[in-house]
Amino acid sequence: MSDYDNAIFRLATAQEAEPEDYTGEDGLLYCGSCRQPKEAYFPEGKTFFGRDRHPKECDCQRKRRETLEAADREQKHREEVERLKRIGFTDPAMREWTFENDNGKCPQMEKARRYVEQWEQIKDGNHGMVLWGEVGTGKSYLAGCIANALMEKEVSVCMTNFALILNDLAASFKDRNEYISRLCSFPLLILDDFGMERGTEYGLEQVYNVIDSRYRSQKPLIVTTNLTLEELQNPEDTAHARIYDRLIEMCSPVCITGKNFRKAKAREKMEQLKMLLNGKEICL
Repeated sequence: MSDYDNAIFRLATAQEAEPEDYTGEDGLLYCGSCRQPKEAYFPEGKTFFGRDRHPKECDCQRKRRETLEAADREQKHREEVERLKRIGFTDPAMREWTFENDNGKCPQMEKARRYVEQWEQIKDGNHGMVLWGEVGTGKSYLAGCIANALMEKEVSVCMTNFALILNDLAASFKDRNEYISRLCSFPLLILDDFGMERGTEYGLEQVYNVIDSRYRSQKPLIVTTNLTLEELQNPEDTAHARIYDRLIEMCSPVCITGKNFRKAKAREKMEQLKMLLNGKEICL
């Protein structure tokens, strides 16, 4: 018998017996814990290397196997999520922008949750959003919640801004098309702080190229901006018009109406500092 045949024989016929295991009246090995057979007979008249039986999982073995498989799946899932967040976020702080960490003060957060829940239909229908509103109302945080939640579902998301994109494009002139193609390869692209980039002729041209390429990719786009809806619908010149028109065609406007969290946080820190300077204890 060859080494290969020996290996197959051992796999097909070996069954590890525990001290508490026993042989049943049918001649098969039984588990001493769950009382289920750890062997089974081949169909009548069938044998394998002269053996009339083969190994079979008892309930204990099955549960141990399923536990190990679940742990292995979870480990691989966490590794994949970590990989997605490493390549998808341009700022490590974005990892903390999650539904779990939400303070509950943004009225539109439920829309973000539904966007994630309905992702398959969102993706198939190419539904994007323009998140607009006043400064500090939580637009970026809301977009980050969507990004984190989708990454937890192993959906690849890129969340960046045009300041970084324009810097990257300027540094990689020869690979410009490849760079934009990579941006458009993500199932979801999130452009944060849209409208804050420099309005040079070169800058506007590259902004249009990215927006137009994303449009042609037929994949969802989310944009956060401090621009008002009126400003988006009534651009100041032709260069901005072709960008904004394309954007509004791709993305439905969603007004974020939360209070200015940054001002509230600044006031809170000011009050804490006053208490510290007055020698009072702060209860957090």
